[in-house]
Amino acid sequence: MKEILIIGCGYLGNVIATDALAMGIKVFATTRSRADALKSKGITPIICDVTNRESYANLPMVDGVVHCVGMDRSAGKSMREVYVDGLAGIASHLQSQNFKGRFVHVSSTSVYGQNEGEVVDEKSPTIPAEGSGGIVLEAENKLRGILPGAIILRFAGIYGPGRLIRGKAILAGEPIVCSPDRYLNLMHVADGSKACLAALEKSKTGETFNASDDEPALRRDFYTHLALLLKAPSPKFILPSPDQPAPPHEGTNRRISNLKLKNELINMLQFPSFREGLENCVRLGAFA
Repeated sequence: MKEILIIGCGYLGNVIATDALAMGIKVFATTRSRADALKSKGITPIICDVTNRESYANLPMVDGVVHCVGMDRSAGKSMREVYVDGLAGIASHLQSQNFKGRFVHVSSTSVYGQNEGEVVDEKSPTIPAEGSGGIVLEAENKLRGILPGAIILRFAGIYGPGRLIRGKAILAGEPIVCSPDRYLNLMHVADGSKACLAALEKSKTGETFNASDDEPALRRDFYTHLALLLKAPSPKFILPSPDQPAPPHEGTNRRISNLKLKNELINMLQFPSFREGLENCVRLGAFA
C-alpha cells in the first residue's frame, strides 16, 4: 500500500493518517475547510464534501480508501444525506472511475438491535433498535450494491485521548443517568486505526468485521474504574425516568464479539479492555 485516501479525517481518521505516515504511506485526506491543519501533519488535503458530488472530481485514485465520515451537525445536513447519500455518491464515483483499490467503510454496531446482553457476532441478525442504526444499515446495503468488494468495519464506541466518556462529569461527582448493569462495547482509537489499516492490507474483499475490544464492560464497572483512576468519588447512577423518553443509549445491551477481527486482522490489541484504555487516557490527561 503506497497511497491511501481518508474520507472524513476526524478523530479516527487523524490517527489512521498518523499511523499510515509512520509506515511510509502517502496520505490524502478530504476536508471542507482544514487544509492548512492537514498539511502541517504531512497529509495532502483534498477539498471535498461528501454531500457535494461536484467536489468528487478532486479525489485522487489511490491504492486504498478509508471512509470514516462523522456527523457534523453544524453543516446543516441530515444523517441520511451524509451517511447514505454521501457514501453512495463516493462509491458510485469510484466505480465510474474504474477504481481497483481497496475500500474500507467505518460503520457501527448500532446496526444490531439485541438488548438482552446477548453475544453478537457478524452473523447475528441486523435489526436496529434505533432510527440512527437503521440509517447506518441502509448505508451499508447501498455500499454493498455499488462496491461489493468493500470491507465494512462495524465499530463499537470509539474512545481515547481527548474522547473519554463522561470524564469531567465523574470528576465533578455528577450522577450518571443510565442503567448501570447494561453493557458498553468500546474500541480504543489506536486499535481502531490498526484495524482499518490491517483491513486495507490483508482483508479478503467483501468482508464485514466487528471492531470492538476484548471485554464488553458493564457501565458500573467502567465508571467505577474511571472514578478510581481520577481519584474522584464513586459514581452515582440514576435510572432513567419511566415517564420520560429513554436516552438513546438505554436501548443497547449486548456483548460484541471481536473474534473474527482478531483471527483475521489483528491478533492482539494494544488496549484489550477498558482498564488499559482508561489508564492511557488518564495518564495523558485528556478527557471530556
